[in-house]
Amino acid sequence: MRGRMRRQIFRGRILDVGVEEVTLPNGARVELEVIRHPGAAAVAAVDEQRRVVLIHQFRHAAGGFVWELPAGVLDAPEEAPVQCAERELREETGLDAACFTPLGMVMPTPGYSDERIHLFLAEGLTDGEHDRGHDEVIQEIRRVPLADAVRMVRAGEIVDSKTVAGLFLAAATLGVAA
Repeated sequence: MRGRMRRQIFRGRILDVGVEEVTLPNGARVELEVIRHPGAAAVAAVDEQRRVVLIHQFRHAAGGFVWELPAGVLDAPEEAPVQCAERELREETGLDAACFTPLGMVMPTPGYSDERIHLFLAEGLTDGEHDRGHDEVIQEIRRVPLADAVRMVRAGEIVDSKTVAGLFLAAATLGVAA
């Protein structure tokens, strides 16, 4: 896309919403509504018994509590995604991990957002204390056998896209039947 001009509509704590005038690869000139996002990281933390850590977190936009992997937004453009993953795992669950393995990256909504979520497998878990922000409402932290978590996806109990991708990638990496 060439010649991008942007008119900002809203800039918040995380999101930057605007209308961008672009020339598409086919030569068509269009205005697109685009959300710019700093990026995020999510963690499939799996213990020695092949149980994955899920959090039941309140999400206003989703209308209630949603099962998710621990995740969060990069603090700054230069923050390494693995540092974000380490921080969010500790903040939301109180867990630390000896090893973080990259699983890949997903773009949840590329039709209108540049958000990239970096997915990690965390192993060698040790318990500690969580340090949640005042805006994080986590009802429950549960360790679920990874194969059961994948079944929860298939049953529609887990619908969060980063969690779906992270669970399937973790299962494939660890050789757990999905």
